[in-house]
Amino acid sequence: AAIEHWKKRTWPGLKKKARREGRLIVFIDESGLSQRPTRVRTWAVKGESPVVQFCFNWDHVSVIAGMHFTGVCFRFHEGSVKKEEVVEFLKALKAHLRRPLLIVWDGARPHRSRLVRDYVDSTEGHLQIEALPAYAPELNPVEYLWAWLKRHALANFCPDTLAELKHTARGRLKSAQRRSAIIAACWAQAELF
Repeated sequence: AAIEHWKKRTWPGLKKKARREGRLIVFIDESGLSQRPTRVRTWAVKGESPVVQFCFNWDHVSVIAGMHFTGVCFRFHEGSVKKEEVVEFLKALKAHLRRPLLIVWDGARPHRSRLVRDYVDSTEGHLQIEALPAYAPELNPVEYLWAWLKRHALANFCPDTLAELKHTARGRLKSAQRRSAIIAACWAQAELF
């Protein structure tokens, strides 16, 4: 019920408000990538099952991304994305996009931190925040970017090092930045476009 209410009442109001104030709406989300591959079906010679070999460890790379109607910006981080990385990402978005922003994101702990709130307040209205309803990742188009990255762009990819994983993932996300069809598909799947 909360999700439908958000889609039918809150979202149209946010779009009108953003249009009236000249704001760009940016959805933000974080994800982690590990050296363990996302395994998907693939082709093989008849009778020979494909084998995916990988190094397993608990190390991972995190990525934070902001998606607006026609583009996506992202940054990689070692380990988890914490409140400091969220503030740095917001600063970079503000500098790169150069217009007032309406940030829409989930209720993750770093998003609710005092450090993030203080930074947003210091922008004197340049950044405004709107939270998605709880347990509603399907409303965030960035979630579909992560699905594309893991299940298509990096499917069955077995990097030897975290550096190789980061380099390849960065290349795939840069490719997505240039492919408007991927961005449009993410918005269409979130049913917000």
